[in-house]
Amino acid sequence: MYAVIKTGGKQYRVAPDDILEVEKVAGDAGASVEFTEVLMLGGDGGAKIGVPTVAGAKVLAEVVEQGRGPKVIAFKKRRRKNSRRKRGHRQELTTVKIKSIVG
Repeated sequence: MYAVIKTGGKQYRVAPDDILEVEKVAGDAGASVEFTEVLMLGGDGGAKIGVPTVAGAKVLAEVVEQGRGPKVIAFKKRRRKNSRRKRGHRQELTTVKIKSIVG
């Protein structure tokens, strides 16, 4: 069985025992989280597609660790004008392990 969930403005296809990095979710390592925005459920019995979400479906996960992604540098330069702008960003990420999918 698998599910398509939405968190942090992105969509992920997950199955039990998957480990994935999503945008920051509150909780320390070992805490359990549930994702209630399930867009689709699939498996051997066919697929259930939500309008926009599947009613009563949720995905249970466990927080493995909190971390940060790689540094991204946005550098803008306007030639011959001595104008530069350097800006950095580092996204906060949470690693989660999918425990079960409740349909």
